Amino acid sequence: MAQTPDVSQTIDTVLGDHAKYQAVIAALQAGVKNRDAAAVAALVSYPITVKIHGKKTRIKTAADFAKNYDAIITPAIAAVIEDQNYDDLLVNAQGIMFGKGEVWISGICKDTACRQSDVKVVTIQASAS
Repeated sequence: MAQTPDVSQTIDTVLGDHAKYQAVIAALQAGVKNRDAAAVAALVSYPITVKIHGKKTRIKTAADFAKNYDAIITPAIAAVIEDQNYDDLLVNAQGIMFGKGEVWISGICKDTACRQSDVKVVTIQASAS
């Protein structure tokens, strides 16, 4: 049976330096576990569209995110983030998926050639299931 590449190797191949992604994943999980709205907000790419009480809402700043933290990081989404095992992450050209797509992390290019990028949370949504 062929061995599948590990998550870090796949991230290196598909997205770039896995250490940058690992750091954001760990920070996100710790921030959610500690209910640290400011820490989680700092990991998000803005603007981001999320559902708050069933209504699509565009969050433009970390301050807005932190103010609406409990409505964005619902108990269900928090559980997905906290329970996600690094070795079970799905990695593709879109980024890194938590759970069934509730959260996505990806690289955000800082220049036109994308030689420099920031790793950020780009999607937060309720599960389709």
